[in-house]
Amino acid sequence: MTAPKPFTELTVTATERLTDGMVRVRFAAVDPAAFAEAFGGSRFTDRYVKLVFEGADGHRALRTYTALEPDVDAGTLAIDFVVHGAGDEGLAGPWALAARPGDRITVRGPGGAYAPNAAADWHLLAGDEAGLPAIRAALAALPADARGYAVVEVRDASHEQPLPAPAGVAVSWVHGGTTTHEAMADASGQEPSLLRAVRDLPWLPGRVHAFVHGEAQVVMHALRPYLLREREVPRADLSISGYWRRGRTEEAFREWKAQLAAVETA
Repeated sequence: MTAPKPFTELTVTATERLTDGMVRVRFAAVDPAAFAEAFGGSRFTDRYVKLVFEGADGHRALRTYTALEPDVDAGTLAIDFVVHGAGDEGLAGPWALAARPGDRITVRGPGGAYAPNAAADWHLLAGDEAGLPAIRAALAALPADARGYAVVEVRDASHEQPLPAPAGVAVSWVHGGTTTHEAMADASGQEPSLLRAVRDLPWLPGRVHAFVHGEAQVVMHALRPYLLREREVPRADLSISGYWRRGRTEEAFREWKAQLAAVETA
């Protein structure tokens, strides 16, 4: 039986507005020894933590985010938060916008399951703004001679960010993320824009290792069939999952994922 993930208390040290749609918050561990114990063995680039938000009524709400740049010796990490609308939607986004040095929050984790496979001939990284932090971490972990693609869907050009990558990995941005996730097809009956962008990539020879995460409807019902059936990517070489689903809170999304998993394994 898997042991429960530890809780770690963090203090905000700085914040940075990356774009209109994303803010980065930097943290330091209140207890560096506990931080080292929790993060010391994490080798995954999709490492995630669950932030614990305490409600006024004593109710706890958990929100899942990718932990960036964890430094075990310094006891520090960063988290990039997607900000919706005017910044007052949801729970975590408004908290991140209002965060100031000295604020504290508890995280549980980390978890994770993916790191780029050095034995692969090339890499495919695809997702939306929710998947962007994990894509950033994967790109940073690739060797200098890595080949492949990183495709990220954002609302428009103002939401693009500097995204360092090896010279052989082409980074491309897809616009229109706020509309193409409403349904499997857009108003013209075409495929979701992220799927179209991945389809349009010249398929490279050899073994691909793929990481595809984002809005669940697009990822699980569009990109997954394309990669598994049309491109015949082995399941072992594909890390694919929904990070969120439009119109659902994280609690409702977790229920949806559990239902989907039950149906697929029945």
